[in-house]
Amino acid sequence: MKYMTVKGEKLGQLGLGTWGMGEKASKREEEIAALRCGLSSGVNVIDTAEMYGEGQAESLVGEAIKDLDRSQLFLISKFYPWHASPREQKKSLAASLKRLGTDYLDLYLLHWKSDYPLAETVKGLQDLQAAGLIRHWGVSNFDTADMQELVDIAGEGAVFANEDLYNLDKRGVEYDLLPWQKQHGIAFIGYSPFNSGNGQSIPVKASLKQIADKRGVSVHQVLLAWTMRTGQVLTIPKASSVDHMRANLAAADLVLTAGELAALDRDYLPPKSKQPLESI
Repeated sequence: MKYMTVKGEKLGQLGLGTWGMGEKASKREEEIAALRCGLSSGVNVIDTAEMYGEGQAESLVGEAIKDLDRSQLFLISKFYPWHASPREQKKSLAASLKRLGTDYLDLYLLHWKSDYPLAETVKGLQDLQAAGLIRHWGVSNFDTADMQELVDIAGEGAVFANEDLYNLDKRGVEYDLLPWQKQHGIAFIGYSPFNSGNGQSIPVKASLKQIADKRGVSVHQVLLAWTMRTGQVLTIPKASSVDHMRANLAAADLVLTAGELAALDRDYLPPKSKQPLESI
């Protein structure tokens, strides 16, 4: 397992995504087993949101972690933009904590930009932090200018993370956002490493297939290893079966060579100019 340190927190670069989980009773036992497999293998980050199944994913996570040492987990959830006022944040957080079976979150994120004044949203998050209900806070689906506005409001060192779409086929954030966040010490969480969230899988070009075949691994494992290549990105794939979880865990230990990375860059071009922020 590869780890990264952010503001004193040791986080596995491979986290557990939960979008779409907890919504089918027939899959519940298998999904819980998958989460527990990851957690027992050294994964310590779980990412969820009140939006996912309108709380069903949080309830699933709560069941999966109920017998574990809470202090060893880094639990992330997100709130809707229309819950961005301090009052609504507090209500959303209380509901999320109840579903998760815990009395605090390690990281609470605004899921995407809100029409509510950002300064008031920040004030609400700071109040929750001061009350001990959340340890850190941040945002999701923010671009570089949005992040600069956020830091101008909150101050340097206040924002823990920003979570955005990032995979081999969606690399726009590499041009300016990733360097900016590194400069400001803000963690980058990359969601949808297989681009499966929008139903459009990443095209399998020659370099990707050749690397997978040569290494004796799956295309998905190469895609996942690629997201972790720099040590800056915390990636959060969903795995709803133990077999998929084990494949993801193996990918976390796969190190791509400079030659392999160069071949992928030729087929999946890195950005050469500012790109519009993409999301799912």
